[in-house]
Amino acid sequence: MRLDKFLKVSRLIKRRTVANEACDSERISVNGRNAKASYDVKLGDVITVMFGSKSVTVRVLEIKDTTKKSESSGMYEIISETDA
Repeated sequence: MRLDKFLKVSRLIKRRTVANEACDSERISVNGRNAKASYDVKLGDVITVMFGSKSVTVRVLEIKDTTKKSESSGMYEIISETDA
């Protein structure tokens, strides 16, 4: 699954176009490297998302094409959250 779609389906980012723009502006990294929106997400990947001064790092546990809002948080586990 594409990175931008994973971010939307997991509800880490609300819209796919916003996820795509975040990837283009290098605010998303996967396994310590800046990632493009077309990156193929795999189980166990560690994704870091920069929201302004806030940073969230998650590990991918599950990949689904669609989910309900209540099930979306089961797609990842939060490793760390920081406010800079």
